[in-house]
Amino acid sequence: MQPDRSIAMPDRRHFDGVMVFLRVAELRSFRAAAEELGLSPSAVGHIVRSLEARIGVPLLARTTRRVGLTQAGERFIEGARQARRLLAEATEAARSLAGTPAGTLRLSVSRVVADVLVGPLVRGFCARHPGLDVELCADDRVSDLVGEGFDAGIRLAELVPQDMVAVELLPPFPFVVVASPEYLSRHPAPRRPEDLGAHRCIRFRMADSQGEYRWEFVRRGRPLAVGVGGGVIVNDTLLCLRAALAGGGLAYLAEPVVRAAVRDGRLLRVLDEFMPRSRGLMLCYPSRSQALPKLQAFRAFTREWVASGGFDGGVPAWPRTGS
Repeated sequence: MQPDRSIAMPDRRHFDGVMVFLRVAELRSFRAAAEELGLSPSAVGHIVRSLEARIGVPLLARTTRRVGLTQAGERFIEGARQARRLLAEATEAARSLAGTPAGTLRLSVSRVVADVLVGPLVRGFCARHPGLDVELCADDRVSDLVGEGFDAGIRLAELVPQDMVAVELLPPFPFVVVASPEYLSRHPAPRRPEDLGAHRCIRFRMADSQGEYRWEFVRRGRPLAVGVGGGVIVNDTLLCLRAALAGGGLAYLAEPVVRAAVRDGRLLRVLDEFMPRSRGLMLCYPSRSQALPKLQAFRAFTREWVASGGFDGGVPAWPRTGS
């Protein structure tokens, strides 16, 4: 095959360091990128500076506290991400001829479900397919699956973009407010959302805005948001659950996360009549990715795993707190 000479090919050295630059830009940190890539921060800095020198413009704006993109960097990263994605897809298309799942399955998952649901699911999948690597990125922000090079995401149904294929992992479920029997033996159970002001609540700090989550309820068909108080603030669902199990106060969580603890009496539900529902948990991915053997294998395994009751909401123990 003759090369298409109408396309101006860049110097091959321009490709050197692009992947390193992408991780620095996406993580906003030379040190974090170095740890992920197994390099020293000075080596990562040298690679990025060499890339900038070859291109002829600075791509990153560096300060003592943070790393940001210059205007040139913002333009460059869009094309670089697309090139990374196309290269990954070309590699997977070639591998698919062998009919065996291979490579790395990159999943973006919400921290709400990462520890309690996705962790056990992925462990089982890796045991079934030892030739596949699974990379999990747990983050409460709504990541750009295509732009950031993910094969799929696991999200609440409400957060799935309309242009994505969505496969149900868990059917619709309610959110719940729970507490340990020990806590409720010392504090009368709330009967309405306004009663929460007299309780210790395990508060949750949101990832994007850094603000605290206001607990959401429904009264007579209308939404109601309540700010709560308490001595514990977390930014992780598993920590929230463990704190509730230890008697730390009331917690607001998705019902599947606490299902096992409620079933065996370690947690009790309150305010059920005021709780909203989610439309379920979904595996979502771009339509063009569904032919990849690694994604087909993951879809098949998740269906089998969910149908067999693989998720029971179990959670490791945590030391009890005092009153």
